[in-house]
Amino acid sequence: MMSRDLQRIADYVMPAFPPAPSDLGFLFGTRHGVAEFCEAAHALWLGGMFKRLLVSGGATAGQPRPEAEVIGERLVQLGLPESVLILETAAVNTGENVLLGRARVAQAMDAPAIRSVLVIGKVCSTRRYLMTLQRHWPGLRMSVCPVNYFGVPAERWHEHDEFRARVLGEFDKIPRYLAQGYLDDITG
Repeated sequence: MMSRDLQRIADYVMPAFPPAPSDLGFLFGTRHGVAEFCEAAHALWLGGMFKRLLVSGGATAGQPRPEAEVIGERLVQLGLPESVLILETAAVNTGENVLLGRARVAQAMDAPAIRSVLVIGKVCSTRRYLMTLQRHWPGLRMSVCPVNYFGVPAERWHEHDEFRARVLGEFDKIPRYLAQGYLDDITG
């Protein structure tokens, strides 16, 4: 691939929506890079970027515990008060993260008052997270803290086997998911 093609793919899959103070932090569950996700979320909370944090993720890929429980436990160990956390423990895909997470938020706080969300998620899934939120929770001002746990800078994604596979996988599936109605387009 040519350098401009690599950049076009990176710009599409990993758009920049710099972190901004938000009504809600939304950490998409993961079983990869948990330490890095927790450190990023904790630092954002310490920096006053959100007052409540939704962590959404069920037991995936044969894991015995929901991702949200594992991540929540680690965040508390880092010093995040349990009262900050809203855990959603059933979601097994990004659409469910948003749908079930939104329902959990409505149980825990005044959901209509939420006008902005700070997404904390895998750098290689940035666009899909935002497009899923746009589809299932429209009208939010969105910003992102992309977590890169691959050990290489994001601009060198194509040099790392797993990172490259994940970025190209996203580049392939986003148009299909959009056509199937799972996502709505975003600008950026």
